[in-house]
Amino acid sequence: MGQLRNFVNPLHQATQRDYLARMNDDKVHCMNVAKQYCKDYWDGDRRHGYGGYRYIPGRWKPVAQALIQTYRLGPGAKVLDVGCGKGYLLYELMLLQPDLIIRGFDISSYGLENAKEEVRPHLFQYQAHDPYPFGDNEFDLVISLGTLHNLRLFEVKSALAEIERVGRQGYIMLESYRNEQELFNLQCWALTCESFFDVAEWIWLYEYFGYKGDYEFIYFE
Repeated sequence: MGQLRNFVNPLHQATQRDYLARMNDDKVHCMNVAKQYCKDYWDGDRRHGYGGYRYIPGRWKPVAQALIQTYRLGPGAKVLDVGCGKGYLLYELMLLQPDLIIRGFDISSYGLENAKEEVRPHLFQYQAHDPYPFGDNEFDLVISLGTLHNLRLFEVKSALAEIERVGRQGYIMLESYRNEQELFNLQCWALTCESFFDVAEWIWLYEYFGYKGDYEFIYFE
């Protein structure tokens, strides 16, 4: 299998979270709203999701730089983003390497409609666990950030198989935990997560399902 990476954790750790407040705020209702992945999830009240997911110039630049350098994405390289949301990371990749060929898809029509204008033509609505409309090894890199933990286990298997099939290299980031406190915090905070596994379980699943790419975990400390 691939390597454990640390591309996104610095961004994740910069945000403060009140876990108990989230749990005590009519959470079942908020989960139902969030799982529609509509305006409320992206740009509505924080209790339903991001609380306003807007483009901040340069925020995703360090991650984009790390991807380009680590996976040697030169001119003409092809990148697929599984669960791309509003496409901010793809946009930063384009700024750094304008000759990249990018594609991305997401389950959320609202997210895609409000994506960066420059990348919108390269995005489409699709589910991460359905067979991808691409050929074997079509992409130099397939990435997926914060998406696969929102799938059920049999859907995770399908998504991993497709990521492995269409990409020469892979990088996946998802939510996990290393101890009981982090599990509690994750369960308090998560609105859309379907698969709660610790680090060892995720790595076992990757190996069992045949995923050979790189991976990263974010934690709720």
